[in-house]
Amino acid sequence: MSAAGVVTVAPVARLTGHIAVPGDKSISHRAVLVGAVCEGETLVRGFGRSADTEATIGAVRALGAEVEELDVDTLRVHGVGLRGLRAPAGPIDCANAGTLVRLLAGILAGQEGQEFELTGDASLSSRPMGRIVEPLRRMGAGVESEDGHLPLRVAGRALHGVVYELPVASAQVKSCVLLAGLYADGETTVVEPVPTRDHTELLLAAAGARVSRRPTSVTVRPAERLALGEVEVPGDFSSAAPFVVAATLVPGSELHVHGVNLNPRRTGLLEILERMGAHVYVYNRRRVGGEPAGDLEVRAAPLVATEVEAAEVPLAIDELPLFALAASHARGESVLRGAAELRAKETDRIDAVVDGLRALGAHITGTPDGFRVRGVPARLRGGPLASRGDHRIAMLGAVAGLASREGARVEDAGAVAVSFPGFFELLAELAAASAGE
Repeated sequence: MSAAGVVTVAPVARLTGHIAVPGDKSISHRAVLVGAVCEGETLVRGFGRSADTEATIGAVRALGAEVEELDVDTLRVHGVGLRGLRAPAGPIDCANAGTLVRLLAGILAGQEGQEFELTGDASLSSRPMGRIVEPLRRMGAGVESEDGHLPLRVAGRALHGVVYELPVASAQVKSCVLLAGLYADGETTVVEPVPTRDHTELLLAAAGARVSRRPTSVTVRPAERLALGEVEVPGDFSSAAPFVVAATLVPGSELHVHGVNLNPRRTGLLEILERMGAHVYVYNRRRVGGEPAGDLEVRAAPLVATEVEAAEVPLAIDELPLFALAASHARGESVLRGAAELRAKETDRIDAVVDGLRALGAHITGTPDGFRVRGVPARLRGGPLASRGDHRIAMLGAVAGLASREGARVEDAGAVAVSFPGFFELLAELAAASAGE
């Protein structure tokens, strides 16, 4: 990477070999946060280290929970109990981690008699926080924000259970309310318009919380104590997805990705790619840390267009930029609808995807809640792509470069550190190994 943060990704003839990706970021956040309010120690294996998850370690340390870093991917969290967190002298810096700030707010809302302030970087401070303020206030929490944005001030109070219907499908908001529900009097139920990732529910149940699940809702009851003992984190599907799409698009590829989380509420991209004609096979299925996991074999394949509707969006939210790239190479017109949530991510991801792929030669048009792509079953031209400081867009640019004619120059490529610090190194190793075969 240059000093300017620009990485040039050259096209490759094929991608072949075997890789593994870091531990799931979503589960890593939750393992540290829940471990901090457990009784005793929680050993976290396969921790997905990134700028976001390191912010979570820093946050729980600031709140008085000790975290030992035994290895790059192994932690020991010394829990202080459900009500043992202590307000630090200053604000808690959540950096760029939306999962951290929203989930932590739910936990802090139940720390009676204490006041906390949550802050973040410029990107996080631009993201909407009103969506957690409203349900937490309904539960009796003292929560104040700056016009629905950070900084967020949380005064811990006695909480009461509610039935909360999510206006927009969001695993982060659902998790915030469920975590607050551990401290509430009575039952707390979150009703979802469509299913979202369920890592919080699985982890809370593993820790001994009373969690009831129905097709469209989740209920949690107040807890006296939690204990996890050990959490094994499977590989992050969102980190595997760029390699899956790259191997699908580059002719002659055969790539194996090992130990990937295959929770069906995370793998919507696989369903989309299957409709498009991709050759992705799952083998060696197993359970890792209570989550379904397995290995993926990906072979290059010609693609056809498809449509993605609102019900599928939460199951593939982080991978929708990659869907746009796949659609650019598919025969026919693809459409994404019901994804306005992409405009409230680290950047406006709809605009970033449309502008970025257009610069590389794609025929893509943005809509208020998605995009339309007229695919051409040939390599894109290539060129510069601005990541806008968004890790998902930076990875999109890299994959586009591999599958292009001229390569891609990814600007502000260092943004990948938010979720996958070693992404470009792994990509370079894979490309070099594939070229040598």
